[in-house]
Amino acid sequence: MFKRREFLKYAIGQCTLGTVALCAPTLLLANTRQTAKPQTLPDRQLAFYHLHTGEKLSTTYWSEGEYIAQELQHLNYLLRDHRTGEVQAMDKNLLDLLYVLQQHVDKQGAYHIISGYRSPKTNAKLRQQSKGVAKRSLHMQGKAMDVRLPGVSLKHLRQAALQLKAGGVGYYPKSNFVHIDTGRPRFW
Repeated sequence: MFKRREFLKYAIGQCTLGTVALCAPTLLLANTRQTAKPQTLPDRQLAFYHLHTGEKLSTTYWSEGEYIAQELQHLNYLLRDHRTGEVQAMDKNLLDLLYVLQQHVDKQGAYHIISGYRSPKTNAKLRQQSKGVAKRSLHMQGKAMDVRLPGVSLKHLRQAALQLKAGGVGYYPKSNFVHIDTGRPRFW
């Protein structure tokens, strides 16, 4: 499993010189003179459309080197367990992973959310209905999402996520989504 620092090193390594600032939030691109000001890093924005609730959210969740608490709360609410209404803090690394993934596929737009956070109760119920639901799903920790990105083929989204080697990637073409998580790198 990549630790945050290892993930950022990897992301930096995957970036071209022109996109390093997009991929490395802590990288300062200024020269070393004391009077020089560091370049401003771009804001991180994500947009989502939740297929089960019909809710939409477009947000800048990171700006000026910091996560924006109020925007994270909005994201946590949107990505709640839509069956029970329970809200869980989503892993910031997952949000960053989705941001980097979107830069990697070079496609703006709203991720379609099939599943974000799942309560243990919901997860147990889904396990009874399907063999494809893990007993200790990372959805229950706010570390996984099932998504698709309109305008990007599912195969391409999966391949791009695999190339990042930053977590788990599940491919569900019959259900039309890719599972992305911040667990150890693996695929199915």
